Amino acid sequence: QVQLVESGGGLVQPGGSLQLSCEASGSTESNSWMYWVRQAPGRGLEWVSGIHLQSGFPIHANFVKGRFSISRDNSKNTIYLQMNYLESEDSAMYYCATDQQGTNRGKGTLVTVSS
Repeated sequence: QVQLVESGGGLVQPGGSLQLSCEASGSTESNSWMYWVRQAPGRGLEWVSGIHLQSGFPIHANFVKGRFSISRDNSKNTIYLQMNYLESEDSAMYYCATDQQGTNRGKGTLVTVSS
């Protein structure tokens, strides 16, 4: 079982930036990909970005539109999500997950984009 702890959320104005972090612990050896998913109030889980842990190859949902980047530090078992040009529609609870559907995810970190 992998335990995931997210951090870095907060309140930011439209157009601003935030960097989220997710530290993994436990049985991490079997994971080849890690993902960020999000859930806005009243909506379902939505996949945001993913990263292949060995190569660092990133994948992003279309709505990211070049605004977000994902990275990892394998020595720290940590992945990051750098979010730029944030919009109000990006307000959500952000989770890191070991699967793209977000079935195995942490407790999340809240991102609020508001003026």
